Amino acid sequence: MKIRDVMRTPVVTVTTGTTLRETAQRMVQHTVGCVVVVAGETIRGIVTDRDLAVRGLAAGLGADAPVTEVMSAPVVTIRAGDDLDEAYRAMCRSGVRRLPVLDGPRIAGAVTLDDLLMDVSRRVGELLVPLSWCVLGDQPGPPPSPPSRPPGTDRAAER
Repeated sequence: MKIRDVMRTPVVTVTTGTTLRETAQRMVQHTVGCVVVVAGETIRGIVTDRDLAVRGLAAGLGADAPVTEVMSAPVVTIRAGDDLDEAYRAMCRSGVRRLPVLDGPRIAGAVTLDDLLMDVSRRVGELLVPLSWCVLGDQPGPPPSPPSRPPGTDRAAER
């Protein structure tokens, strides 16, 4: 499976001059937990809701501080055509939970730890199907039909 098969689109972005307040408002507006900070077409950083709380609010920054004060940089990215396993490796190596996805030089989407957990869940489900056949003794499908009765018989006579 490829990254493009599980990535989320579109990616919410802000520019390097965006304030912490505006960044938080964009997150609320788009119901996302992170935004990518860009300058033109170039990725400059990434900001999570936790960054806003810990690096911003808890550190005493005001709502009008620039987002560059709390963003993480450089950003670990992944390519849309990469195998999904590469996202697992990138997250393990870097300790991040969100990866912007590039298609050539442009941002095409994002893949998150939640997306990977959904993939794991799907894979486990696929692994369990043959096991359920062994336990149940039948392959999945509709239940077998009851035996047919000769014409003229009814169930009431059987009782």
